[in-house]
Amino acid sequence: MYEFLNFLETGLLNFSAWQMTLYTFIVVQITLSGVSLYLHREQTHRGIQMHPVLQNFYRFWLWFTTGMLTKEWVAIHRKHHAYCETEDDPHSPQIYGIKKVLFHGVTLYTAERKNQETMEKYGKGTPDDWVERNIYTRFHYVGIVLLAFMNIALFGVIGLLIYAIQMLWIPFFAAGVINGIGHYIGYRNYRTDDSSRNITRFAFFIFGEELHNNHHAFPSSSKFAHKKGEHDIGWYVIRLLNKIGLCKIKKVVPNLLIDDHNTEFNDETVKAILTHKFNVLQVYIKDVIKPNLTAEYSTASKTFKKHIKKYTYNLSLDPQFLKTDIKTKWNSYFEDSKTLNTLLQYKAELQAIWDNNSRSVDEMIAEFKAWCQRAEESGNQILQEFANTLRNYRLQPFVAK
Repeated sequence: MYEFLNFLETGLLNFSAWQMTLYTFIVVQITLSGVSLYLHREQTHRGIQMHPVLQNFYRFWLWFTTGMLTKEWVAIHRKHHAYCETEDDPHSPQIYGIKKVLFHGVTLYTAERKNQETMEKYGKGTPDDWVERNIYTRFHYVGIVLLAFMNIALFGVIGLLIYAIQMLWIPFFAAGVINGIGHYIGYRNYRTDDSSRNITRFAFFIFGEELHNNHHAFPSSSKFAHKKGEHDIGWYVIRLLNKIGLCKIKKVVPNLLIDDHNTEFNDETVKAILTHKFNVLQVYIKDVIKPNLTAEYSTASKTFKKHIKKYTYNLSLDPQFLKTDIKTKWNSYFEDSKTLNTLLQYKAELQAIWDNNSRSVDEMIAEFKAWCQRAEESGNQILQEFANTLRNYRLQPFVAK
């Protein structure tokens, strides 16, 4: 009896508190790497291709530690991208509210995984072998039951606390923080057609998923860090796996080059602009609209100059995500600015070129040329410089080293 009670207290490993803390951190990071690298970057967006050994390890590990199936996670995430911030988005805080997504994101996930139409339409291309059908799917929750018994065997009763952390880590950080805060609070590098945000430049415990706006701007890219100071731990792991032959890098965002020797619009120019269209808008706001407003209101008060900074930041957001009173406020500040109204018109015309998917490449080339010609004839030096630079856009393909 004494030996049994001692076993319940210490388990087989008899770990200290620090050893159990380290163990818990390691295993939840392995789980999160499975979500970010395997489910997200490989299975959903095909940005990488893992070695079969790694694929099968993650399939087992995620079933064992979370009860998640590849097809379900992939289908729900693909639907999120297809219907982002609409009524059909499985987990948008703009629709359900931040509290619902942050604290009950797993409930939304569970409800959507029961939608067979979602599974069939968006879950294509995921594993469908004997193991998936007869073990992982058939015994959906057996893995997490086995995990509970294993934790008790290894650590004693305290293993149930470790088990609780394992069970809560992914629902809170993946389903809650990334899907919730990642569409609610943070900074934006790109003016995407949704409310996605980069939560922070670096968060070592969520594997680069904090750079959510970057991901929504370039969904298929396996690298999430785009700007100076941003760090994607998931990308560092991918590069390591690539070097040891366990992972192939298939898609990243090609670097944008400004090639002064090529000043003619051609299909390469159009490809570069379309690939980096969100970046083009950010540059336009930062390098054209902001300096023009700053020059026009150079004699204004410091308070008003702060308004210019806030206004140009809000221009990076889609208007549908701005409250009516905020839009009214900005309109009242700058409604008399002919310069701003002109620049906003040029911006709208530029967006309209790439928003029309029915145009051929040749038609887009002609329209981009016409837009640049109008910009060069505008008499606005900053706008002219932007138009000249736009002609020089080219892509530099990524080559894995």
